[in-house]
Amino acid sequence: MKSKKKLTVILSVTVIIILLLIPKINFEGGGDDPSKNESKTIAVNVTGKVITPSPLKNKIFTNGTIIGNEEVELHSETSGKVTVILFEEGKRVKKDELLLKTNDAELQAIQKKNKLREELAKEKENRMRLMLEKNLSSQLEYDILLNELNTIRADIEYTQAQINKTEIHAPFDGVIGLRSVSVGSYISPSTKVATLQSLNPVKINFAVPQKYFGEIKNGKQILLRLPNTDKIYTGKIYAVEPKIDQNTRSVQARAIVNNDRNELSPGAYVEVNIILNEIDNALLIPSETIVPDIKGEKVFLYKNGIAAPQIVTTGIRTEKDVQIITGLKEGDTLITSGIIQLRPNTPVKLNSIN
Repeated sequence: MKSKKKLTVILSVTVIIILLLIPKINFEGGGDDPSKNESKTIAVNVTGKVITPSPLKNKIFTNGTIIGNEEVELHSETSGKVTVILFEEGKRVKKDELLLKTNDAELQAIQKKNKLREELAKEKENRMRLMLEKNLSSQLEYDILLNELNTIRADIEYTQAQINKTEIHAPFDGVIGLRSVSVGSYISPSTKVATLQSLNPVKINFAVPQKYFGEIKNGKQILLRLPNTDKIYTGKIYAVEPKIDQNTRSVQARAIVNNDRNELSPGAYVEVNIILNEIDNALLIPSETIVPDIKGEKVFLYKNGIAAPQIVTTGIRTEKDVQIITGLKEGDTLITSGIIQLRPNTPVKLNSIN
């Protein structure tokens, strides 16, 4: 019985010793170099871009509205029944062209009467003048007849002015819109007949933040684009509101744009780019290559097979690129891909370069 207990103790001790020795056993051989077990650093595949100067336009973006170069609602100056309409809707008309006329029969009758009175007064004045030259009448009698003639002529001018009010003429060359009246309609000065617009050139109304007030000046070039199109139109600012809007803190401006192809329609919304200034030799890099840093912003440069971080100062931003003011120079190789995997002095392999 004692021998069995002794054997059990010996076996237990032996198992414990074996378990303690297992972690220290090297199954791959004790003569290998420990450095072979260390993981090797793999170079990150990247692409690069050689920094070269390029022209840069400093632009600001805003929205605008197209308006006609000239635009007017056509109204009659007097009330009356429309007797004739001489324009076609949507057609071009020339300046001073007669567009519409209302009934002027009564005025024409008065004018005819005035002209008959004028003829009689002219004959009286002529006879009296001859008599005055021969001293057969007095100066007073002649002056009375001359005044009567001039009064009649004034009546003729007044009546003609009233007749002119029964006519609507085009105030400028343009395209007339849809008419709101018909022959036989009774209209008053408040009745809108149609609209007339001059469509070449057209004007663009837009607003910019007040911080650009000193830079938005007459002669500044603008680029505008209709939404969902690739067509770009060029224009120039010709007027700037001298007062900043206190509600929006913005300044209103107006530009003029050529519209030879009649592609720009009044009332349309447009996207406006205003060119503030142009830089001939700007250093531009893709915006996605810039990494936030505790010291500001940085990029990674390719130098002798490693990624070297470089703090930069940025300037103007465009849709795709960023201007670098300090930190880079012409000829530097900028890493443009694989940036998320990079750390200072990470080994890199340059696959391609632009």
